[in-house]
Parts: sequence; C-alpha cells; structure tokens
Amino acid sequence: MGVATVLFLSVGLAMDATAVAATRGFASASRSGHGELAAIAVCFGGMQAGLSLAGALAEAQIGTAVASYDHWIAFALLAFIGGKMLYDVIRGGDEEEPLKQLSLPTLLLLGLATSIDALAAGFTLRALAVPIGLTVAAIGVVTAALSAVGYLVGRRLGGAFGKQLTALGGVALIAIGIKVLFDHGVLTLSAL
Repeated sequence: MGVATVLFLSVGLAMDATAVAATRGFASASRSGHGELAAIAVCFGGMQAGLSLAGALAEAQIGTAVASYDHWIAFALLAFIGGKMLYDVIRGGDEEEPLKQLSLPTLLLLGLATSIDALAAGFTLRALAVPIGLTVAAIGVVTAALSAVGYLVGRRLGGAFGKQLTALGGVALIAIGIKVLFDHGVLTLSAL
C-alpha cells in the first residue's frame, strides 16, 4: 500500500468534517466568515490528526496481541465507519443544525464528533502498512483543506452537497477495508 491508500483514507475520513463545514458555511453566508473558516479548518484538521495518532498509539500498545487478526479488525472498523456514514445519509441523521454563532465549545464538539472515526481508523494504520507519522499528518492536512473548501462551497451553494460528500467518504472507507483483506490474502479475485 502507499500514497494512494494514505490519500483515500485521508479523504474518506475528511468527508464528515467537510460536510459539517459546508453546513456552517451556509449558515454564515450572510456575514464575513474568514475567522470561522480558519477556526474550522484548524480545529477539524487538528482533531482528525490527533485522534488518528491516539488510535495508532493505543494499537501499538496492544499490537502483538492482535497481529494475526489486525486485517479483520481493520476491515471491521473501516466497514463499520463507512457503513455508519452511509446509514446516516440514508436515514437523514447526523445533520448539524446551523447555529448563528459558532462558539469555541460548539466548534470543539463539532470537531470531536466528526473525528471519532479517525480514532478508530488510527487502530488500522499498522494493518494498512502505511507510515504512521506521514499518514497522521496527511489526515490532518487533507481534513483542514477539505473543510476549508467545504466551508467556501457551503457559503456559495448552501451546503447542497453535504450528504453526497459523506456518502462518498463512506464508500471510500469500505473500499479500503476490502483492500486490506485482499492485501493480507484473505480475499482473492479467484475466490470471487
């Protein structure tokens, strides 16, 4: 695995944050949002990177105990996260009410809520055979960048694409989970 896996994982994890940022952009379309744009990008990117690293460090502590099952754990976590994202889109849940003012506690809660999946994904980094430091940095940078783009798009288009971004992220995470099973020889093309 390599750069493509890191990029797909980073983009997949960023979709919830991007969708929430787009919603906030729509809510703040009537006033200047440059400060809010920066705060969202830094908070969401920082939370995603921090929780990914926390998951990777926790997995490293118990790694030898789960080495023979890590590919199944990676698949289950990624499939669960991706499936939950798709379920939320279909069900119509996990929508954040646009708030008129974005306070620091609200910003931090939104950052945490959109980053829980990054904690679980951190457990999968060793199984994905990607460099942890680079991957954590990429997750943070990609999330910050896509959140900023989502915010600007939300201001422009009214957040119309939030659900589609979340669905795309869910599909990407499930696909990475399936790829882990192929990479570990659990699934093969001849078995399908």
